[in-house]
Amino acid sequence: MELYFLALLVLMMMIGLGVGFPVAFALPGAALVTIALAAGSGWLFAGDSTAFFGSGSATEWMTAGVTNFRGVYWEANRDTLIAIPLFVFMGIMLQRSKIAEELLVTMAKLFGRLPGGLGISVVLVGALLAATTGIVGATVVAMGLISLPAMMRNNYSQPLATGVILASGTLGQIIPPSIVLIILADQLSSAVDTAGQLRLAEYQAATGEFAMPSELGVIPASAGDMFMGALIPGLILVGMYIVYILGYALIRPKSAPSVPIEGSMDRAFWAEVFWAIVPPLLLIVLVLGSILTGVATVTQAGAVGAAGAAVMAGYKLYDGRGRYVPAILGLLAVFAIGVLGKTYNLNVRQLDVSGDYAGVAMAAVAVAILALALIWSTWRTWVFERTLYEVMVETAKTSSMVFIILLGAAMLIAAFRAFGGDHLVTEYLTGLPGGFWAQFAIVMAVIFVLGFFIDFIEISIIVVPITAPILLMNPEANVTAIWLGVMIGMNIQTSFLTPPFGFALFYLRGVADATVRTFSMYRGVIPFITMQLLALAVVGYLPSLANYLPARIALLGETAPPPRNPRLQWCVEDILDETVPGQRARVEELIAQVRAADASPLPRARQRDLDRALDGYESSFDLLTAFEATQDAIDAATPGYQPLHRVVRQIRADRERLEESIAEHETRIERLRTEAEAAERAELQAEVDAMQAQIAALEAAVPAEYEEAHHAFRALTRSEADARRAFRQASEQSYAAIRDIAAEAAAADGFAALRPTVADIVARAGAVSDEAQGEALAEEVSAVEAQLNALAGSSDLRSELSGLRRFLSGRRADPARAAEAAPGVLTQLDADIAWRQAAVQSGLLTRLQTLELETRQTLGLREQERLPRPLALRVASCLAHHRDVSLSF
Repeated sequence: MELYFLALLVLMMMIGLGVGFPVAFALPGAALVTIALAAGSGWLFAGDSTAFFGSGSATEWMTAGVTNFRGVYWEANRDTLIAIPLFVFMGIMLQRSKIAEELLVTMAKLFGRLPGGLGISVVLVGALLAATTGIVGATVVAMGLISLPAMMRNNYSQPLATGVILASGTLGQIIPPSIVLIILADQLSSAVDTAGQLRLAEYQAATGEFAMPSELGVIPASAGDMFMGALIPGLILVGMYIVYILGYALIRPKSAPSVPIEGSMDRAFWAEVFWAIVPPLLLIVLVLGSILTGVATVTQAGAVGAAGAAVMAGYKLYDGRGRYVPAILGLLAVFAIGVLGKTYNLNVRQLDVSGDYAGVAMAAVAVAILALALIWSTWRTWVFERTLYEVMVETAKTSSMVFIILLGAAMLIAAFRAFGGDHLVTEYLTGLPGGFWAQFAIVMAVIFVLGFFIDFIEISIIVVPITAPILLMNPEANVTAIWLGVMIGMNIQTSFLTPPFGFALFYLRGVADATVRTFSMYRGVIPFITMQLLALAVVGYLPSLANYLPARIALLGETAPPPRNPRLQWCVEDILDETVPGQRARVEELIAQVRAADASPLPRARQRDLDRALDGYESSFDLLTAFEATQDAIDAATPGYQPLHRVVRQIRADRERLEESIAEHETRIERLRTEAEAAERAELQAEVDAMQAQIAALEAAVPAEYEEAHHAFRALTRSEADARRAFRQASEQSYAAIRDIAAEAAAADGFAALRPTVADIVARAGAVSDEAQGEALAEEVSAVEAQLNALAGSSDLRSELSGLRRFLSGRRADPARAAEAAPGVLTQLDADIAWRQAAVQSGLLTRLQTLELETRQTLGLREQERLPRPLALRVASCLAHHRDVSLSF
């Protein structure tokens, strides 16, 4: 019966949307009514209100949507959706400031002389508006009012003119900052968690191990990652549109003619172009650049965009004296803050340490000037036809609509799961032949078809939570959430163009002249929908187009992960496999030079460390060769083992589905206790017996040679893990020892500089006569200890000083014992100075530093705090490709 109520849920939702009910009411309404009907029917016909639910009760599922919504979005670190009202405010404010009209007129003058120039100008303006306003309706309406009449007057083909305007207006859905990308990032964050749990469960079932290695986990995506991932695909779409228009104009010049523009390209013309194009570009750089450089999160970048939009609107709406003063003040203040941030440490919490009072003071003045510019510009937007008031009201309406729809969708998803819909979808998709790509194709087709009938928000919050975990958990494809989100976003973009409910079509129809036929619009969007689908296929085939930029930014940012990060290991190992073998002769030469130097002055412990490090370096090359041999053995065994493994994984998945179905049937059988229900009980038991027979058949279908092949392959993977561990220990421990010894020897001058101070303290420690003298001398000892913290290998001396300080002050103060301990401090310092100076004079330090520098980016790479830029770019390129990890499951 659950399936009947599931079908009723979907039907009620479709009817509600079809008859024009607001989405915010249609989604939760369908959920609440269906749950109530299921509970009532269960109580009437089965005597149990929970009888027709897959699990749980009506009360639990009615409150689940709200509970889940609150549990997710009330988390302190779940602030992604806060960016929505900020970017909405930014877009509406720029739209009210007539930026679209100014850009369209200027671009038409700039490109109108080219074949198809008016169409190209529309595409470029659409891209600029996408990266600033991002509001499809406002963009299409503005283009329809300004560009469409001009294109019609110049004999442009109606399908081409309307298609260009419609397609360009929807670029805001894929070119960041985009509301749909923020929503997708939010939905995918929950999907990643679910997919990670599913993948962990499969790993545990396959290996019997409790913990799964981090490198096998599902790769998440933030809103910033989504923005960067969508940037290149969005620009590809822009390029495809321009190429199509140029080709159309060359093949059919009369349908897309060049347009002579009155006037010449003089200084006044270029000044007009500058003031029309540069401010929006500057705003784009501030918003996207702050995300690219890691300076700001998406939410913070949204605040930057909102403030920038207010400043732009301030001089766009005001046409009096001093029009540009607030904007110029704001730009100068931002520039000053940037320069001061590079020159001084502006962290006020570290002011006592940094001492950059002058820099902080100047930064405070710059911030005050920036605040003045914002207040001044905002005041202008308020007094000019109450623009600010209207923008804030529209922002509140739009943002409220999005959040109410999210709440309604949470309730609908809860009802969908109450009737086992998620299990049904999972069983269908995972049971498809063809694996991940068959599942992915079905999901993309469903999203595309839904785009004909419902809005992008409903698609994002209904389809993604149900299907994304299934796609993300597949270890064979191992796709990133960034790539999946970009693919879904590009697919959803078509929903604005597909009839009969494509919203962009309605927007343009509402402002177009009656002579422009609706059928021409439908014809016009077909080539652009085709190009969108072609771009979708290109990004699907080349995932690096979506994955590379986020990976590059992550590895080059201030918070870049270290080379030791588990997610980087495959790529780091690929680099080491290429670079380390070619370095062997040089490293062995440097090792021989170090061995030839006199290391006898070093402390015995350090001599042993150095000998072990040099031996480890020499063995690292052979260990790497052994590690590569195990990798080659796995590569050779994979073609024979992988087909068997794939068959068994599918058998395992089918068996798990059958076992879940058996458990559900047994639950239903338990509920059927009366004699009148005996026939239904027997029917269900027969189905259980049939499924158990299927399980037996599946177990019998396991290839006979699988167990032997499985054990052999697992032995290879264990050998690989052992070889990897041996190589890492030898190379990294050796590098760390050489680095530390070199750093300690290089501190010779620092230790020597402290000797007069320490000698003075030691001399006075024997003459302490009262508590005040002891306290004062203890403070001097503490100051020396603080200086020693910056010197490598100072632990022994600090330990001696710490003992002396305890005898000088506090409860354990004992002047006599302080006098006894003081000479030991000086003895330790002299010993530290002596061996360090000897290492410098013998040339040992120089040779160690040369060896450390030569191996820093090879054998010692994993010991670094971050990847150097050239290697970071190589690793980013490697991470941009999806890697099959299914053999680990």
